[in-house]
Amino acid sequence: MFNERVLSLMEQAERKAMGKLQEIDRVVDHNSWKVIKAFQKHKVSDYHFAGSTGYGYNDRGREVLDLVYADVFGAEAALVRPHFVSGTHTIGTALFGVLRPGDELLMMTGRPYDTLHKVIGEPGDGKGSLQDWGIGYGEVELLEDGSVNFEEVSRRIGPNTKVVGIQRSRGYSWRPSFTVEQIGDMVRFVKEIKPDIIVFLDNCYGEFTERMEPTEVGVDLMAGSLIKNPGGGLAPTGGYVAGKGKYVELASYRLTAPGIGGEVGAMLGTTRAIYQGLFLAPHLVGQAVKGSVFAASLFEEIGFVTHPRWDDPRTDLIQAIRFTGAEHLIAFVQGIQQAAAVDSHVVPEPWDMPGYEHPVIMAAGTFIQGGSLELSADAPIREPYIAYMQGGLTFSHCKLGVLTAIQNMVDRGLLNL
Repeated sequence: MFNERVLSLMEQAERKAMGKLQEIDRVVDHNSWKVIKAFQKHKVSDYHFAGSTGYGYNDRGREVLDLVYADVFGAEAALVRPHFVSGTHTIGTALFGVLRPGDELLMMTGRPYDTLHKVIGEPGDGKGSLQDWGIGYGEVELLEDGSVNFEEVSRRIGPNTKVVGIQRSRGYSWRPSFTVEQIGDMVRFVKEIKPDIIVFLDNCYGEFTERMEPTEVGVDLMAGSLIKNPGGGLAPTGGYVAGKGKYVELASYRLTAPGIGGEVGAMLGTTRAIYQGLFLAPHLVGQAVKGSVFAASLFEEIGFVTHPRWDDPRTDLIQAIRFTGAEHLIAFVQGIQQAAAVDSHVVPEPWDMPGYEHPVIMAAGTFIQGGSLELSADAPIREPYIAYMQGGLTFSHCKLGVLTAIQNMVDRGLLNL
């Protein structure tokens, strides 16, 4: 399957990263025990897994699920529902819940992920975007080293700034993802300027990568997707918002309707998978983070630039690898697809995907469609040709994907080992 040189490089990369891999196991233990304690506190039992239909009144499993999530994230409240169709929908619901016409959203971590651009929109675009509803928008570009430009943030916060937004993960940017400690510093900074400001955080790809979550360091409201980290590879769809009770309630009114909020909503047979996915999530996130460390270690061995480097702190799943041209990038992504258990025969090609501004190539041989806790990779076809790998339900699968991608480049004459 792989030539001897590729296998030798695998062994070197794994030996080099052994200490880092053991460090990840300790984070897994901490977070796994935290989740189990939350289950125990709320006496989760088999009857909580029963489905509900219609209005879903008095669905105790749904109610306890919210309480468990809130405890796991150190938050006052949480709203966990299969009715959120994506991370973008969940984030949009949270933002529309707390913002009103005349308010301003200020992103302090630069341009957000591509799919949020349409949620923010343009004034008068007629599409129901934030700006179409008369909500102002601003963003503060990061400094060259990827850190927050606090001086400019201070200058840009005005009387109408209602929400300051943070994107924890790198998205399609060559910058470090933000640690929970750094996020806590951001919260304290903006609260000193304007104490009543709402700090919102996009937590996608970040859950369970560290010992603490952003709501434990002062974030008022955050959102994420259940087909990413916290769904544990089992949740078939959905998202969550967590944070201060009053803001979670406002988000719930946006998801359903004012006066209804989170009191109704049939779970339609998803409850057991969402609970079990949360139980498994810390372990599976650890497997994926190990895969990212391994990928960085191996690609650095053969001369590619990675971000983060193999021994850098990890605060999300994403591993960025910079290639020298579109051919290398496409071969890498297609190699990840070839290693999948599902749809390994499919050959991804760049295409104009809705919500993205450049052609995108995506490898997604997953059991849950778009489930990016599972091994996947994607990249916009634009310079400087960076591929973003994430996920992997098992470390073994991560290694298979990375090795297949490298062998694919070798076989095409793009890499000489």
